[in-house]
Amino acid sequence: MFGADWCGDCRRSKRLLDAKGVDYDYVDTEQIEDAASRAKAISGRTNIPVIVFPDGTHLVEPSDAELSEKLATV
Repeated sequence: MFGADWCGDCRRSKRLLDAKGVDYDYVDTEQIEDAASRAKAISGRTNIPVIVFPDGTHLVEPSDAELSEKLATV
């Protein structure tokens, strides 16, 4: 998951992942030099969070419902 501490959508998605016990790597786009450009390369957008799944797919700024649905399929 690419995100930033100031991002409300990122905090919300992290809470959902944590609540569901999902193991994930958090890449802070403010602290890691190339993280923002890596997230943009994946999504084609500058929006965060960008959540990348083991099957190679990703979601950008997902709602809790969208993220929960995706988690049920991976």
